[in-house]
Amino acid sequence: MNIGLIVAAGRGYRVGGPLPKQYLPLAGEPILRHTIRALTRHPGIDAVQVVIHPDDVPLYEDATKDLEKLRPVLFGGTERQDSARLGLEGLAGQQPRTVLIHDAVRPFVSAPIISAVLAALTRGPAALVGVPLADTLKCVEDGMVTATVPRAGLWRAQTPQGFRYADILRAHRHAVHSAPGVDFTDDAMIAEHAGLRVEMVPGSEDNFKITTAADLARAETMLQGA
Repeated sequence: MNIGLIVAAGRGYRVGGPLPKQYLPLAGEPILRHTIRALTRHPGIDAVQVVIHPDDVPLYEDATKDLEKLRPVLFGGTERQDSARLGLEGLAGQQPRTVLIHDAVRPFVSAPIISAVLAALTRGPAALVGVPLADTLKCVEDGMVTATVPRAGLWRAQTPQGFRYADILRAHRHAVHSAPGVDFTDDAMIAEHAGLRVEMVPGSEDNFKITTAADLARAETMLQGA
């Protein structure tokens, strides 16, 4: 069994408006609904587990009305790392073969990207989506450039990040005890900390994270042109 795990417990309001960004309307539907559909429509995904904030139950129920392949909702923790771990723990009874952990506000993940991550998990325990850096990187202190950072071999991480279930659950549990207080910025970093080999799968600039009002406007334009 392959399960998509969507982490949607965040409180992000940077886009603007009274709602957490995952519930803001995009082409007339909540962003989260678009994201869930991107996973549930893939034939290789057997079920989708969403982790939300306890205060968002009415918003979640409205956003997911009539959607298929959804497991009963789970509640997240204080940090994203906590929410991902609680989602993984909540799947213990299912014992999936793999889990693809995905951001709630990346609604444009494509079927080929999902397929590529699933294929990578037949070769190794972990994989993530990313795009190579194209811009020149600068180190800056007090407004002044202090160095240029070579960009060769540097990639921007996206999601989904896929893992063999038993390996990533063990890695999350290990991180709680071995590195308390460490800010793990994504699940691939937790896998790396546990010594897992992580394969990079080429992603897409279209698979962006909706964080600002400009991102939301870009997403609206993309859907209008679809």
